Amino acid sequence: MNYRIIIISFFYLIFSGTVFSQDEQQDQPQGELVDEVIAIVGSNIILKSDIEAQYIQFRMQQGGAAGGESSVKCNIMESMLRQKLLLSQGELDSVEVSDMQVESEMDRRLRYYIKQFGSQEKLEEFYQQSIFEIKDEFRGLIKQQMMMETVQNSITMDVTVTPSEVRSFYKDIPKDSLPLINSEVELIQIVKKPPINPEERERIRNKLLELRKRVLGGESFATLAILYSEDPGSAKSGGELGFVGRGELYPEFEAVAFNLKEGEVSDILETEAGFHIIQMIERRGDYINVRHILLQPKVSPLDLMKAKNELDSIAGLIEEGKYTFEESVAEFSDDPSKNNGGLLINPNTGTSVFEADELDPKVFFVIDKLEVGEISAPVPFKTDDNKDAYRILYLKKRTEPHKANLKDDYDKIQMWALEQKKQEVIQDWVAVKIDKTFIKINDSYKDCEFANNWFKK
Repeated sequence: MNYRIIIISFFYLIFSGTVFSQDEQQDQPQGELVDEVIAIVGSNIILKSDIEAQYIQFRMQQGGAAGGESSVKCNIMESMLRQKLLLSQGELDSVEVSDMQVESEMDRRLRYYIKQFGSQEKLEEFYQQSIFEIKDEFRGLIKQQMMMETVQNSITMDVTVTPSEVRSFYKDIPKDSLPLINSEVELIQIVKKPPINPEERERIRNKLLELRKRVLGGESFATLAILYSEDPGSAKSGGELGFVGRGELYPEFEAVAFNLKEGEVSDILETEAGFHIIQMIERRGDYINVRHILLQPKVSPLDLMKAKNELDSIAGLIEEGKYTFEESVAEFSDDPSKNNGGLLINPNTGTSVFEADELDPKVFFVIDKLEVGEISAPVPFKTDDNKDAYRILYLKKRTEPHKANLKDDYDKIQMWALEQKKQEVIQDWVAVKIDKTFIKINDSYKDCEFANNWFKK
């Protein structure tokens, strides 16, 4: 995995500087290039370094191929001009993006990238900054992005496509340009989560009671979280979760956390993730920032084996025809996926369809040799809340690679048609707004073949 592409994609201005002050310019070594403003849209500027950052990202993603430097930079410039126009409109419309919304979005993105890197330490090592320094550096960028998204969504919110428009869109695609749809699969699972024995639950509660006593006795909650918490996403930050609103945490966790006073430490509470104690850091309106220490009871090897044997028995009942796989999901599965028939959901698309490279490699190797309608042997895995469990997988559907067609790929084609129509609406909006907005662009871009007339007469 190319981590540099990941981080540049997340913070697309990673190499962006700010315009140097006069004093700073005097401190620059002779011959060193000073950043410069190359475009102004309303009250927003585009720096040369902004274009260079996106260009570097593009070349890395393309492996150094695809398109000459001039044409690529022209495309980047027009994309950034559109973004700044959206931002300018957001400022004119007084679009509000609260600090709490920004913090929540920042934390959400950071959790994702921490997961991609494997740990917070690896992210910090790569970026050579602490997680708090990273957040401080990019807080403004995230706010701008959220404002632009709000404006764009308001422009396209009423855009829809009819079935006839979908068909027309499909017919307009040249036959030799129809996209190739890779092989896709749909999977159903039955999950067995071994119960935690009472002795283990009591051991965890006693350990948390001791940690709570130490906090009340004056020890640092953050330090104890770093040393003992089993939440990989927050432990290295002293258990701090960042600002979150209602509905973002376990209900049991929220019920306690939102009632704490600043500095107060909760009693022990239990959620699906395990046992916690919580300390309130700060509350701002409907958002809170808390620390927590999570300890997770461990499943015994004997209980894990019982779960595996139970799944073997369930598979036997299905093979004997006493249950269908779908009926067994409803009857026996311990996972929330039973509420949608046991279907695995692709986090990238929100659908139940996976391409091979979107599957967890362990899942791919399990189902690769299955025929449609076959059931896997019980396989161990970690649940979303990092608990040991077993599951069996049922291959519901597998498609062969093929050219896109309306019969098999209507949903995809509908999505493409809708996206094109939204882009056309945005294009029309941009054309109107250009004439009403102050725009100035460096003459070095005057030969670009822009889709819109950014160089107004």
